[in-house]
Amino acid sequence: MKRLSALAAGLLIGAAAFQFSGVASGQSDGWITLLDSSKMGDWDEVGKANWAMKDGALVADKLDGKDLSYLVSKNPYKDFQIRAEFWTDEEANSGIFIRCEETKKIDSKVCYEVNIFDKRPDPSYGTGAIVDVGKVDPMPKAAGKWNTYEITAQGPHFVVVLNGQKTVDAQDSKHASGHIALQYGSGVVKFRKVQIKPL
Repeated sequence: MKRLSALAAGLLIGAAAFQFSGVASGQSDGWITLLDSSKMGDWDEVGKANWAMKDGALVADKLDGKDLSYLVSKNPYKDFQIRAEFWTDEEANSGIFIRCEETKKIDSKVCYEVNIFDKRPDPSYGTGAIVDVGKVDPMPKAAGKWNTYEITAQGPHFVVVLNGQKTVDAQDSKHASGHIALQYGSGVVKFRKVQIKPL
């Protein structure tokens, strides 16, 4: 009986340690934290902007050069869900790029671009859309408030939800897997949390 109690206690301690280690490494319920309010995380930068942690968010408001800036994930992902919290001003041009096949040159030809761009000249591919894949109508406005993107990529099926409202449900098979990238193009852009859950 004592041996059984000791075994049960050992299993409980082991389970608690496993659970704690998952949180400590940024994983919980399968979610991997790429960025949170206390740390920027580990990204490769393509192009230069003044990315910095300020007041619990990763912020950029100026390019250092003429090229757009991207923070690119170290790891590639195939099928996944993303949860991202972001804030922009009205002049912002940003986005979350997914399944990027290249890591040194990021654009909508080698990635899928889930847009954050309230003043895009063609609003059908503005905020809430996947550029050249899934249009949004009417385009929601994201400027001046904290927003949450939920992006699901499973095989050729893509679903984008902005603040609880589905904006895209589309099919495309150009890019099967690749890296994640956060974009800074103009205005003020803040990311407070970015998590990914492989499927």
